Amino acid sequence: MPRKAYGPPASKGEAFRSLGRVVRMLRGFYPVMLPLTILCILFSAAASSIPAVFVQKVIGDIEVWADTGDWEAAKAVILPKVGLLIVLYVLSIISMTLYQQLIAVMTQGFLNKMRCAMFDGMQTLPIKFFDTHQHGDIMSYYTNDIDTLRQLLSQSLPTLVQAGAIVLFVFTIMIYYSIWLTLVVLGGVVLMMLVSGKLGGGSAKFFVRQQQSVGKMEGYVQEMMNGQKVVQVFCHEEQSQAGFNKLNEQLFNDSYRANAYANALAPIILNIGNILYVVIAAVGGAMLIGHASNFSLSGLALDISIVVPFLNMTKQFTGNLNQLTQQLNAIVMAVAGAERIFKLMDEKPEADDGYVTMVNTTTDAEGNLTETSERTHQWAWKHPHSADGSVTYTPLQGEVTLDDVDFAYEEGKPVLHDVTIFAKPGQKVAFVGATGAGKTTITNLINRFYDIADGKIRYDGININKIKKSDLRRSLGIVLQETNLFTGTVMDNIRYGRLDATDEQCVDAAKLAGADDFITRLPEGYNTMLTGNGSNLSQGQRQLIAIARAAVADPPVMILDEATSSIDTRTEAIVSRGMDALMKGRTVFVIAHRLSTVRNADVIMVLDHGRIIERGSHEALLEKKGTYYQLYTGAFELE
Repeated sequence: MPRKAYGPPASKGEAFRSLGRVVRMLRGFYPVMLPLTILCILFSAAASSIPAVFVQKVIGDIEVWADTGDWEAAKAVILPKVGLLIVLYVLSIISMTLYQQLIAVMTQGFLNKMRCAMFDGMQTLPIKFFDTHQHGDIMSYYTNDIDTLRQLLSQSLPTLVQAGAIVLFVFTIMIYYSIWLTLVVLGGVVLMMLVSGKLGGGSAKFFVRQQQSVGKMEGYVQEMMNGQKVVQVFCHEEQSQAGFNKLNEQLFNDSYRANAYANALAPIILNIGNILYVVIAAVGGAMLIGHASNFSLSGLALDISIVVPFLNMTKQFTGNLNQLTQQLNAIVMAVAGAERIFKLMDEKPEADDGYVTMVNTTTDAEGNLTETSERTHQWAWKHPHSADGSVTYTPLQGEVTLDDVDFAYEEGKPVLHDVTIFAKPGQKVAFVGATGAGKTTITNLINRFYDIADGKIRYDGININKIKKSDLRRSLGIVLQETNLFTGTVMDNIRYGRLDATDEQCVDAAKLAGADDFITRLPEGYNTMLTGNGSNLSQGQRQLIAIARAAVADPPVMILDEATSSIDTRTEAIVSRGMDALMKGRTVFVIAHRLSTVRNADVIMVLDHGRIIERGSHEALLEKKGTYYQLYTGAFELE
């Protein structure tokens, strides 16, 4: 099935919606802490803007007292103002320290909640999602995309609020003192915005592409790591390197262009601010020399007490505008990351409209089934009837039927055609056929990993669409061709089949599967730690643990998908005895390429291109001398 990766935001509107969603979630997680942080930031911004007013007042006072020379009287006026300014700066430091701590708590807490929400949601996704997305790209959501949100929350958004507030405060003060000089500053701001729009737009486009390229490259690296043995066995190192180089080159180009735009933006904006500082000095000086009238909200005449602080305000104004433009790239990256994360979180969970559940039962004196909370190994299907509110119990026997089933992974590309199967309780049904014939697909449909396009699948006479998926899968034990072991002890991995199983039950399951012998010879026996998907075990040993895991689950129906494919002939003989005991009294579906493993099956289904072309026992099919006979005698290969 085709793999796909999520792309960037489709439009500016979608980008703003993603950013707004992040802010709304942050507000929902921290309804008190977020407003308090914003208040601290605004107070700090105001404290950074007010010194211009103090400078104007102090210079004005100095001008007044310079003519009289009474500096003692001047100090009595000036020193309290300086003292008040020092108090403001101290409060600003306290405010900055507080909001930095609050931001650290909120940022890490938000990321923690987001990762939990992502992972919880991922557990509900259908198998189709993981079949159609690169696993490395999925991992990128938890690393690169989450990290862009960290930078957004810990740096970009606080800087936006603080720098934006300072720009607003300083602009208000500038208008209050001189509208003429403010208009000169605005002329420089317009030039800044034009440059920022040109360079920032190009930077944003390539930062979004960079996020995509990172996901693709991580997906490729993950695939190559998983298949490193295959790469080396077939001497595919050069081709593998070439594929990596191509993706890495694309990432380099996107990152280079994004950062080239971004790195050019900051010095250009900074130097425009420096030029604007010189222009304000020149214009202010010219107005002072020419005794130009001042136009302001304050009504003050233009003098040195206004021009000097205006220069500082210009520097502060343009400097904070520069900070705002520098955060655009981080915001764009965060929006791209948020868009990918939200698309993952918004993926529709696996639909489950089933209402029939599997329960433990006992039989009363009259032979009726009664539900019990104790594990009795006497299972039944609990079927509530909405019409009259009654509940009926159907014994779980393991009868599985497929009636005229059609299925396609992709529309227009059918995989199964009119498949009809009758598996009676306790029967062993085997599927044989070439790769791609549809054998594993049938077992995927029985598990409802995918839903059929047409036909019916019934379990003990109940349409499986009516059975809750969790209960359906709990009734099915499955051993896959690809074994997955988790980080933990051998005992933990066996108990994965049934979490409430005791150590004794896990050991019994291992003995049943023929795994106890090699487990007891491990350095710490059942307490031996397994890591890296059981890389310290052989493939056959890993498969034996997987079989033991299915055995401890003790389900009424077993699905064995090439369960002994990785086991040598001698070990297979050991396992077969355990498998026979495991399969006793259960309905079993077996997929095998080794025809010797299905000789004792009650029914053998021969599939070809999604159709059952032959069915019957081993002896009956040999007598027909059809496809199965040719496969068994080696007239042609399964593949």
